[in-house]
Amino acid sequence: MRVAPSPTGDPHVGTAYMSLFNLAFARQQGGQFVLRVEDTDRARFREDSEQQVYDTLRWLGLDWDEGPDRGGPYAPYRQSERLETYKPHVDKLLADGHAYLCWCSGERLTQMREDQQKRKVPTGYDRLCVGKTAEERAALPGYSPTPVVRMLVPDEPPLSFVDLIRGEVNAPRPDDQVILKGDGFPTYHLAVVVDDHLMGITHVVRGEEWISSTPKHLLLFDWLGWERPQFAHMPLLRNVDKSKISKRKNPAARLTWFQEQGYLPEALLNFLGLLGYSLPSGEEVFSFAQMSESFDWGRVNTVGPVFDLDKLGWLNGHYVRELSEQDFAARALPFLVSAGLVSLPVSEDELAVLASVVPLVQTRVAVLSELPDLVRFLFVDEDVFRVDPAAAAKALGEGSGAVLTAAADALSAVEQWSAETVQAAIDGALLEGGLGLKRGKAYTPLRTAVCGASIAPPLPESIALLGRERALRRLRAAAGA
Repeated sequence: MRVAPSPTGDPHVGTAYMSLFNLAFARQQGGQFVLRVEDTDRARFREDSEQQVYDTLRWLGLDWDEGPDRGGPYAPYRQSERLETYKPHVDKLLADGHAYLCWCSGERLTQMREDQQKRKVPTGYDRLCVGKTAEERAALPGYSPTPVVRMLVPDEPPLSFVDLIRGEVNAPRPDDQVILKGDGFPTYHLAVVVDDHLMGITHVVRGEEWISSTPKHLLLFDWLGWERPQFAHMPLLRNVDKSKISKRKNPAARLTWFQEQGYLPEALLNFLGLLGYSLPSGEEVFSFAQMSESFDWGRVNTVGPVFDLDKLGWLNGHYVRELSEQDFAARALPFLVSAGLVSLPVSEDELAVLASVVPLVQTRVAVLSELPDLVRFLFVDEDVFRVDPAAAAKALGEGSGAVLTAAADALSAVEQWSAETVQAAIDGALLEGGLGLKRGKAYTPLRTAVCGASIAPPLPESIALLGRERALRRLRAAAGA
């Protein structure tokens, strides 16, 4: 099995999706999982992208047995380092009459396609160069001195094949595909076939957009005298409007986005599995091990699943609540550092504050990126503490001063400072026996004044954690505003 991403930007979530299904089957069968970097598209190549692929797949626990970073029996695993590997196979195809040189310029090919579109005929290469020498072709218009190599597709190519997921599949007739570009780099279609054969790939699992290309690959396998691998074409991930999920239109198509937002890797892995697979038991919450153990291509969905972030949020919330408090704190810490709330190296005092607030917030976040706003009030220095203007406009209007002052006066008399004594003091001052307010009406201005926001951990616990001096300072400052 192999996954073969192109390093052309932030890794696509589809790379993880395909890796998951490849790895689940490979592990079940006791096979090998290969990571191959297909970097022959030099125009879109981005140097940092390959490392991002490694980092994000490892973050998800989708580790590989062979690859550029760890070697293996079929190294090298970067296509740009395998250029000499492809040339003999191109030469064989040319010698056997299955391929030919094409000297058509880009301008001529563009004009040809435009003319075909105007005449409403299928677009495709018109084979002007077939059977011609370089001299004969140079005498005709639209000549380029640097040729490419094209497949010579027969009149009746193999168009049907058996798919592990879909059964018998029929694909459209292929064009005379370019297999070697003028710069000496192979195109995807040649390189993938050569590499899959030489690396011993027995099962090719990829997106359904490659169904139309499969006849080209079958021809190349047959022409080169190689055994065909088995194919499984996965349904494509879809946006809510059923369009194909893409990095240009949807930030969630970027695999790094899920790390930035604070999704847990186990939740994302579960979600990706759920998009294309169902356990025999029907359970929606399952581990990679459970998926791999039960894996059956017959249980893979053939309909493009909708990438529902609400469902992912629900799953992530489940996994967040399942974490131990220590694990949750460890995973949350980088987000506090990124928000500038915690220093590096982290001080003992900061770790103590984080440990004390975790029980109050762990059930209140769906993703870890929500945490900094919830706990900011505990970590900021008093000289930079600010109340959110929108929250202040709603909660600190006319009449709030008396509530805040009454709460501050009551709290200043508390001797044993704890969440229980804090609650008793503010309830006594503001509810029945005090100002006679309902708890919601009483707590809202206090929460805004002390936490700086309308959404925060439970109020008595927040005030207790903040400490007497800082709590009183904020209450009196807001009362006098």
